[in-house]
Amino acid sequence: MFPHLKHKWQFWLALWACAALRLPAAQAPVQFNRDIRPILTDNCFACHGPDKDRRKAHLRLDTHDGLFSAIETNHPVVPGHPEQSEIYRRLTTTDPDDLMPKSKAGKPLPATQIAMIKRWIEQGAKWEGHWAYLPPAHLPVPTLKKTSWPLNPIDDFILARLDKEKLKPSPNADKRTLLRRLSFDLIGLPPTPHEMQAFMADHSPQAYERVVDRLLASPHYGERMAVGWLDEVRYADTDGYHGDTYRSVYPYRDYVINAFNNDMPFDQFTIEQIAGDLLPHATTSQKIASTYNRLSRSTEEGGAQPKEYMAKYAADRVRATSEVWMGSTMGCCECHDHKFDPFSTKDFYSFEAFFADIKEQGVGARESTMIPNEQESAQLKKLEDEIASQKRLLDASSPALEDAQAAWEKSLAEPAVHFNPWFSLGPFDAKSFDEAYQTVYEPETNVDLPKWTAQPSYKDGELHNDLQGTNSATYLYRTLEAGAARPLKLFLGSDDAIKVWLNGTNVLSHQVQRVLAGDQELIEVKLQKGENKLLLKIVNHVASSGFYFQTGAPTNVWPLLAVASKDRTEAQKTELAKYYRSFAPQLDLVRTNLAALTIQQAEFIKTVPTSLVTVSTKRRVTRILPRGNWMSEAGEIVTPAVPHFLPHPSVTNATRLDLAHWLVARDNPLTARVYVNRLWKLYFGIGLSKTLDDFGTRGEWPSHPELLDWLATQFMDHGWDVKHIVKLMVMSHTYRQSAAESEKLRERDPFNRLLARQSSFRLEAEMVRDNALAIGGLLVDKIGGPSVKPYQPAGYWDQLNFPKRTYEADHGDAQYRRGLYTYWCRTFLQPSLQAFDAPSREECTIERVPSNTPLQALALLDDPTYVEAARGLAEQVVRQGGPKVDDRINWTFMRALDRKPNKEEADLLAQLYRGEYQRYATNVVEAKELLTNGDRPAPKDLNVPELAAWTSVSRVVLNLHETITRD
Repeated sequence: MFPHLKHKWQFWLALWACAALRLPAAQAPVQFNRDIRPILTDNCFACHGPDKDRRKAHLRLDTHDGLFSAIETNHPVVPGHPEQSEIYRRLTTTDPDDLMPKSKAGKPLPATQIAMIKRWIEQGAKWEGHWAYLPPAHLPVPTLKKTSWPLNPIDDFILARLDKEKLKPSPNADKRTLLRRLSFDLIGLPPTPHEMQAFMADHSPQAYERVVDRLLASPHYGERMAVGWLDEVRYADTDGYHGDTYRSVYPYRDYVINAFNNDMPFDQFTIEQIAGDLLPHATTSQKIASTYNRLSRSTEEGGAQPKEYMAKYAADRVRATSEVWMGSTMGCCECHDHKFDPFSTKDFYSFEAFFADIKEQGVGARESTMIPNEQESAQLKKLEDEIASQKRLLDASSPALEDAQAAWEKSLAEPAVHFNPWFSLGPFDAKSFDEAYQTVYEPETNVDLPKWTAQPSYKDGELHNDLQGTNSATYLYRTLEAGAARPLKLFLGSDDAIKVWLNGTNVLSHQVQRVLAGDQELIEVKLQKGENKLLLKIVNHVASSGFYFQTGAPTNVWPLLAVASKDRTEAQKTELAKYYRSFAPQLDLVRTNLAALTIQQAEFIKTVPTSLVTVSTKRRVTRILPRGNWMSEAGEIVTPAVPHFLPHPSVTNATRLDLAHWLVARDNPLTARVYVNRLWKLYFGIGLSKTLDDFGTRGEWPSHPELLDWLATQFMDHGWDVKHIVKLMVMSHTYRQSAAESEKLRERDPFNRLLARQSSFRLEAEMVRDNALAIGGLLVDKIGGPSVKPYQPAGYWDQLNFPKRTYEADHGDAQYRRGLYTYWCRTFLQPSLQAFDAPSREECTIERVPSNTPLQALALLDDPTYVEAARGLAEQVVRQGGPKVDDRINWTFMRALDRKPNKEEADLLAQLYRGEYQRYATNVVEAKELLTNGDRPAPKDLNVPELAAWTSVSRVVLNLHETITRD
């Protein structure tokens, strides 16, 4: 007995638990990972698991030593002897103080689970390390009785299990269903009528495989595969926090599409994303791949604490990377050791340290990097060379230029302009800064000097900060005496706005809020011979105000001019010559050319894609944050390291590149399993382990663990070839089965875990939209490029602030791009995608949770995209469907569903058509309103009531459950 484990408990619960003793022993062997570990995880690990801070009585049940070593005089488990095993005694005792587990809910362990533990001990208590943390085994393919059903080893594994369960696989789906299934699964689009006709007519044994190969080679395959990956890596077009403003990362999305299309090995795909910037001679593509590290949310909020957000960004990378590649919930360790898995808090921050070299700031706009293609790079180089050539001309010296500069210097030394003292008037108060700037006060129409104050202390070339008044205007006035008409450069500064008049003509107006500095404005004025009247208006917003005035040359030039030419250093000569050349008349053409080229370069740069690529810098110090407290400096400093209980890379001073290589190392037990399990979910509706994001002890024991290991080893043995695994799956007989569900299967295996049939499930949000556009003949299948903005309800972005902005939907082809390219605003996700359960991507999302709501039906009926798609389908029906209503209904069904309607469906749609036609024939205005939904104009050569009626029919067909379902 463990005396230090005693707690009070209800006596009747112990009696109930003892019922386990009376259960008959089953003959099947008990497996620790499948049968026992889940019981211990759910009921024991919270107090006797990995978390050292919560562990009670020094008892640990998640390890071999903890289960089998003695504590004091007792052994938790004695193989073969339940009666000597303290665990079993605690589960069945009638002493309420000793009874385990201690549940706040007051519920003991179910009798069936106690019986399972007893049988396990009786059978020798064989221990197994957690299945996901053991390297995938090279298992033999099951040997079956003579049967022709298996087409590849996947079928052997599935059929072996079905035989044990005394079940038989379902027949193959019909060819129509198979082609639709393959098309949706592999490219995310429905088959075209031509593709369906060709497949139905091809009766050769290779017909199915030819379709598989064609679809895997399609450029749309990469688009289909990218959708789930972008969920996982939290790809979005906005930064997620505060104002949720735009940042350019779409080149990364295109990289992912291309990587899948080109069948990039998954290990290379991993390495380039985690550490593409660290690869020797990194290519542009590899730098784009490293954008993965920058996809977390970020903030520009002025009041945010940079240190806090740096901690947020770092923690997010640990959560995302561990979930995406390891199927592990390391996020639980940010504040404490994991309650159920061996991950420690130190593991969390050591993993975080891998990313501590990424250059970024806690608060502020993200710095994007240009990502030019080959042609853009060539054009940029050409412009750079031309600009450099003009700059060389500008910098070249000549005797004529030197003489002209000397003459200019002499003109400054002997000024031909006399500057009289300053006078001031004001301040003139207003209700607002704008009003003060815009109001025409008396000095602007008449300078009556007796009212003004002389300011003899105002010296040129100095900052004067003594102007007063908030939301007010102050005027400054002086006269200039010129011996002859001449130009004059004025160097000005102001706090805040400024207006300038010379001889009654406005020569400068700049409404701005700023702090006073010298040389903020440069203008050149033309003086007339004799007296010139100069008037300045300084408009202040808040606090103090002031102005700055200098002529002839900027502040930094006057000290150079004060040095005799023979005494100037080379640096002084160079600086002075550079300034003179900035306005020397002899170089007017060069400066004009240089300015034009500079503008051309700036405009061209705007067209070059940018992305938040990763840039490595000096590694920041990483500490363990006690309870995740970002303000604490007390935690231990850690260096980059992978979780302590997993195989370690044999390197010192590990980098992100080492982490990337470790993730796809052969001895890493997680990555290959995790990814093939997600591929399985893609093609069968549920993973072999349904917990796609958790391969820990709280995750599900796989339904077919041997098959999962076989697929993982196949994946690695074939060079991490994704298309190889995908083809294996879709070529199997298991995949080709009908999804029809018999009553027997429904009762025996409601969630289809035994794979005696295929699964039927709704298309993902983007595919629902793509399918409708494709059926309606509107889909634009361009690959890649900037994100696009489809229709969205007016006012949906009203609550987006900092800055306020108005959503402007795209027009033309951009409106009909695939959903994958939709502008992904995290805080206000496009409503139609949100209705069909697309995630916001604020965090890593491994699996979308489907819902079934009336809002989805309303979206399919009322969203302009779907109404416009229905009209596109209706136009095809009227032009191609034949003259009769029944023919057109058949044509509609064939186009949307690749089948003819049954009699009930045909009758209902015919009745709908006739009612709608009568309605629109008597109300043409309403018909036109329906047909003007969306950007695309309705054809003028078709009958309006007829087209509107068929649009109504098409809306119903696009809304059918079957239309948005993959069978």
